[in-house]
Amino acid sequence: MSKKFIFAVIATILLGLGIIGNNYYQKIFGSSITKETSLYVKSTDSLIEIKEKIKEVSKHPNTFLLVAAQKNFSKPKSGRYLLKEGMSNNDIVNMLRVGNQTPINLSFNNQDTLEKLAGRIAQQLETDSISLLNSFTNKDFLEKNNFTKKSVLQIFIPNSYEFYWNTSADKFRNKIFKEYKRFWNDNRLKKAKALNLSKEEVITLASIVQKETAKKVERPIVAGLYLNRLKKGWPLQADPTIIYCIKEKKGQNFVVKRVLTADLEINSPYNTYKNRGLPPTLIAMPDISAIDGVLNAQKHKYYYMCANVDKLGYHAFARTLSQHNRNAAKYHQWMNKQRINR
Repeated sequence: MSKKFIFAVIATILLGLGIIGNNYYQKIFGSSITKETSLYVKSTDSLIEIKEKIKEVSKHPNTFLLVAAQKNFSKPKSGRYLLKEGMSNNDIVNMLRVGNQTPINLSFNNQDTLEKLAGRIAQQLETDSISLLNSFTNKDFLEKNNFTKKSVLQIFIPNSYEFYWNTSADKFRNKIFKEYKRFWNDNRLKKAKALNLSKEEVITLASIVQKETAKKVERPIVAGLYLNRLKKGWPLQADPTIIYCIKEKKGQNFVVKRVLTADLEINSPYNTYKNRGLPPTLIAMPDISAIDGVLNAQKHKYYYMCANVDKLGYHAFARTLSQHNRNAAKYHQWMNKQRINR
């Protein structure tokens, strides 16, 4: 056997081993992820389930399990992980091992009830709506912070917040409460004091303003009107509180398009036609524009308002009852013409 042949055989073997080694190296350390994506790992997920989740964006999904076995890694930490284009299986395993997750921007808008809020949050976090609702209404938390099951809704200020996807229900609640206390800074507290209102009363009034008008430009005007009535000792006579009373009886999904005269006789502490002053708690979740609308209420001499049929979505404001009655008559005629009876 010639030396040339032996060298050729050895070279072939070495080349083959090199190819195999390079292929093995590429599957472990080489680029595997083909496009950036978010990987959501549940606390109950196994490595096999994770492999299934990444296979659509991975060149070597099966090698992921091999790398995990070599690193003696079996229990991934739950969370949201950002898989970047070009990441290797080794990178993924290391990221899951240390729990290097990427936070999400969690947001919620105005939710009328804790149940609806819990459902909205559960769509964005790993925790479920029942756990969230139980946390929001936890007896110890409510008593410690002087809340009730109705008033605790006030700590949830509609906004965008940064959370880890696997945040527990209690940790979510506690962070939101911390953000609520931060929201009530010295400037806002000073403005509330100038109105002779507590922050709870500001939020209660803001919840009525929120329901009264969707037009942010109107909110300081509406807030000023209600403050005028409070100073006079008049009932607020706010239709949103009547709708709140109706929904308390008939359910949150009951649609109220028109408040009837009979509704004004509902026996409830939230009925601002029968009771003077503010209702016991907020009637809905006000957003920042409604709260600041109260804190920066416009000073004017309006005491009455009703929907403006000449400018739908807005209100017609009045200083006198006679002027208001003319506006109201025009509105009721329009409602009748539209055949809106309830």
